[in-house]
Amino acid sequence: MNITITGATGFIGRRLVERLCRERHSLHILSRAATQSSSGHARTFVWDPWKGPPPEESLSGADAVIHLAGEPVSQRWTPEAKHRIRESRVRGTRSLVEAMSRSGKRPSVLVSASAIGYYGSRGDEILTEMSAPGQGFLPQVCAEWEQEAVAAEVFGVRVVRLRTGIALGRGGGALAKMMLPFKLGLGGKIGSGQHWMSWIHLDDLVGLILHAVQSPIHGALNCTAPNPVTNAEFTRALAGNLKRPAIFPVPPLALKILFGEMAEIVLASLRVTPRAAQDSGYRFRYTELPSALGDILA
Repeated sequence: MNITITGATGFIGRRLVERLCRERHSLHILSRAATQSSSGHARTFVWDPWKGPPPEESLSGADAVIHLAGEPVSQRWTPEAKHRIRESRVRGTRSLVEAMSRSGKRPSVLVSASAIGYYGSRGDEILTEMSAPGQGFLPQVCAEWEQEAVAAEVFGVRVVRLRTGIALGRGGGALAKMMLPFKLGLGGKIGSGQHWMSWIHLDDLVGLILHAVQSPIHGALNCTAPNPVTNAEFTRALAGNLKRPAIFPVPPLALKILFGEMAEIVLASLRVTPRAAQDSGYRFRYTELPSALGDILA
């Protein structure tokens, strides 16, 4: 297939590009800087979402568009950072969809990133793709982000909105941020540890993205493993894999002082189930956290 992809240099994008190249798909990579070489199955085009739509040639002949780009959410949410987070997603997606609408041969599918932050913190409630959005900054950003992607349906493009959970894999992501204190034996649950964490192995996340491209599903797609865990369970599993104690609980107040408003995504309770993925026939490689961590940390 001919696939145009944004966010190819990120934690998820790098693994996705590796697999797409192994499977010999032809890639057009949209990047803010020409840092990637254009060779083999991949060609890089410079695109700054703040300055308008991507180059017309980058979408030429595309069968699918995978849109992963966006300002990192894991930073202190100053007013300026919140503006960048929102605009990079909302304006960037709007510009991309605008370019797709002008393309002579439009792609058949747009797979656009979102996040389970769409739901907001919901305690023990089991959340499916049919659950309503939550309240607050991140749910609002996700809802607006998805709305811009859905606009592509007007001109006949199938749209899949990836509501991604905590992606676990080697070389980056949330797990990389957790490793040092746990390796030093200083890890521990956050507060009571009873808030839910909806995680996914990076291999399954990449698999779900390809599943979204190749199967006829549309709409929201929760990209999480079938068995979410509480923070206390996650802490025990990670410490157990590292053969380290985890006896130093982290007070929620300390996180709020350290990260400000952004701490809400660390403290949020999201018990998400991937109903659409399972109903569409996707088979997860990693359904239980201990085996997923065992693979990553082997």
